[in-house]
Amino acid sequence: MQDAIVIIPTFNEIENIEAIIRATFSLEKQFDILVVDDNSPDLTALKVKELQEEFKERLFLEVRKEKSGLGTAYIHGFKWCLEKGYEYIFEMDADFSHNPNDLPKLYNACHVDGADMSIGSRYVKGVNVVNWPMSRVLLSYLASKYVRIITGMKIHDTTAGFVCYKRGVLESIDLNKVKFVGYAFQIEMKFKAYLQKYKITEVPVIFTDRTKGESKLSGGIISEAIFGVISMKFKSLFRKR
Repeated sequence: MQDAIVIIPTFNEIENIEAIIRATFSLEKQFDILVVDDNSPDLTALKVKELQEEFKERLFLEVRKEKSGLGTAYIHGFKWCLEKGYEYIFEMDADFSHNPNDLPKLYNACHVDGADMSIGSRYVKGVNVVNWPMSRVLLSYLASKYVRIITGMKIHDTTAGFVCYKRGVLESIDLNKVKFVGYAFQIEMKFKAYLQKYKITEVPVIFTDRTKGESKLSGGIISEAIFGVISMKFKSLFRKR
């Protein structure tokens, strides 16, 4: 077993899953992978099971009964990884919007430079986004600005989903009380770590929009993020966590 594992949540990612797994396993620094699949109709999980024959003891799979949201998929993965004893636990999308080649940078930010949590950031050095329409770039960039203002976090990319956690961060958060299930989940996890004064660092990365498969972003997810942040900040004023 390696000291680091990458959680990849999937729903209908058959076009991407084999390539992202092989790209991750080709890195010089070795990472294990846990795929958390929400019973994809396109049989993503079946492809992962086939690959497990090739990557024994490195590739793991958890299949849930139905599509239940990004946040709950990661919570499921966090609990699994903590139970198995991993020291560094990563979040990464299956669609190559997060480049697996950047995983060692996030790892070194924690393992070598001493951060408790490292974020693959699109906005810490300008705007590093490829293949998004300007409207989507503005929405994402302004959303992160909005979250910074409301929460007080000194993080440029508050909605980023490319993250490395030291296990101590996840152990200190009551994962059963994480409220949000969409992209607001990413904000909530950063906010909980921020409130506990963990060292959070941003590593500049280039985000490239998916070329295969369909985006899972919806209006409901955006609304959850916008209005949930205010509620989250308000509640934090009356309790420590």
